Amino acid sequence: MTHYSEEMTRLKESLLAMASHSESAVARAMRALVERDDALARQVQEDDNILDQYEVEIDDIAIHLLTKAPLATELRLITVAMKVSQNLERVGDEAVTISRRVIDLGTEPQLKPYVDLPRMATMALEMLRDAITAFINRDPEKARAVVPRDVDVDNLNRQLHRELSSYMVERPSNIGRCLNLMVISKSIERIADHATNIAEEVVYLYEAKDIRHTAGKANETENPNR
Repeated sequence: MTHYSEEMTRLKESLLAMASHSESAVARAMRALVERDDALARQVQEDDNILDQYEVEIDDIAIHLLTKAPLATELRLITVAMKVSQNLERVGDEAVTISRRVIDLGTEPQLKPYVDLPRMATMALEMLRDAITAFINRDPEKARAVVPRDVDVDNLNRQLHRELSSYMVERPSNIGRCLNLMVISKSIERIADHATNIAEEVVYLYEAKDIRHTAGKANETENPNR
């Protein structure tokens, strides 16, 4: 194996490790919410620097590979890897946001049973997992199938925001807890957005087609301020 091939392999392996870590961060943040586990929430925050390090490492490898005048297909892989790592780092940032709100929520009694938030998180993480699997398996069709699922997460986010808004109107003492839950809901919605971004990059990688702002994006027309 040539040095160039070794670097390409290292790039892919680092990206997969980063994806696994970002997925784990979200899952642990949600477990901290459901179990009211402040220690676990703090651990998520402390581990965020691991994702930052992965992003720097992937960028360094990618930039070094770009200096080798890669072929067009390799060039797409390298640039897509950088974009995917950026999205994964932001997924980690959302996990940190969730964990901070979990700690705030832990100072007061639980407002309501957590049903919609874990359901949303499961949907978003399944999207992320499928987008990464599509990348690994060179499967643009699987990636395309991820994109329209973002609408379901958006709808649940809006539904939960409406419900929490009514809680705040009915009882002002709920405002603090409701706002924290709204932020968590929005973070999960953004995780689904990042999964969608990754899926779109996978389609570009394997089909050389840019489907951003086209396929499966009708919901953004309805909600331009998302």
